[in-house]
Amino acid sequence: MTPREAIAALPPLRTVIAENDLAARKSLGQNFLLDLNLTSKIARSAGTIDTGTIVEIGPGPGGLTRGLLLEGASRVVAIEKDTRCVAALQPLVDAADGRLTLLQEDALSVDVTTLGPPPIRIVANLPYNIATPLLIGWLRQADAIAGLTLMFQKEVADRIVASPSDSAYSRLSVLCNWRCATRIALTLPPQAFTPPPKVSSSVANLTPRVPAPQDCRIEDLESITQAAFGQRRKMLRGSLKSLGINAEGLLSRAGIEPTRRAEELSVAQFVSLAREWRAELDA
Repeated sequence: MTPREAIAALPPLRTVIAENDLAARKSLGQNFLLDLNLTSKIARSAGTIDTGTIVEIGPGPGGLTRGLLLEGASRVVAIEKDTRCVAALQPLVDAADGRLTLLQEDALSVDVTTLGPPPIRIVANLPYNIATPLLIGWLRQADAIAGLTLMFQKEVADRIVASPSDSAYSRLSVLCNWRCATRIALTLPPQAFTPPPKVSSSVANLTPRVPAPQDCRIEDLESITQAAFGQRRKMLRGSLKSLGINAEGLLSRAGIEPTRRAEELSVAQFVSLAREWRAELDA
C-alpha cells in the first residue's frame, strides 16, 4: 500500500473525533474542518508544496493535514498543543511514512523557520484566539518564509487585505501589505466546521515580498500604526501624541496633513512616518 493509499484508508475524521473524545475546546480556539474536498482545496491554494517544509498550526484531528499530504506535500511539520489530538494523529503519522512530523508545543513559542529545509510555507486553520499574534510574529520573520496560507475569522481576513478608506482598514492591513502581497483565496460558511463558529471564515494568502522592503523597520511601523489606529477617530496630530513626540512636526516632515486620520493614509505614507520617527529617535 502506498502512503497515499494508506492515508485514504484511514477512518473518517468524525470517527477519529468520536473515538478520541475530541470535542472542540473553546479555550483552545478549536473549530475542526472535516470536509476533505475543502482541505485539499486549501492545500492547493498554497501553491507549490512538494518542496521544502510545510508548517501547520493546530491540526486537530488532521483534516487539513490529510489534505496537504494527499496534495503532495513532501514534508509537513504539525504543531499541536492539545494532548488528545496528538494521540489521535498518530495513525496519520504512521500512514504518512516519514512525511509528517508532529510536535506537541505551543505555537506561540516555536520558531517556525527552524523546523525544516526551505522554502518554509505555513498552511493552517489557525486557532481563533491566537491567530493575530501568530501572524504578527511571522511577519517579523518573513525573510525566511516563502508563503502563508492561513484561515481566519472572515473579519480578520478582511482587515488583512483592506485598502485605505475601507471600513476594515487597520494596523494589520498596513503591516501585512507592506511586507506581503495579500489576497483572499476562499471563504467558508460556519456550517463547514465542527462545531460551527458564529461567523464565516476566510483563507488568506500572504506572499512575502522579495526582496524585502528596506524603506523602514517593521518594529517602527508597528509602533506608528499602533498609535495611529489605537485612537482611529482622532486626527493624527492627536493620536500620534501617545508616542511622546511632537506629532505635528513628525507629520510635517513626512508630508502628511495633521488633520488626516489613520484610515486615510496609504501604506507608503505610514512607511514615511515610521522612517521619520526612527530618524528622530536616532538623532
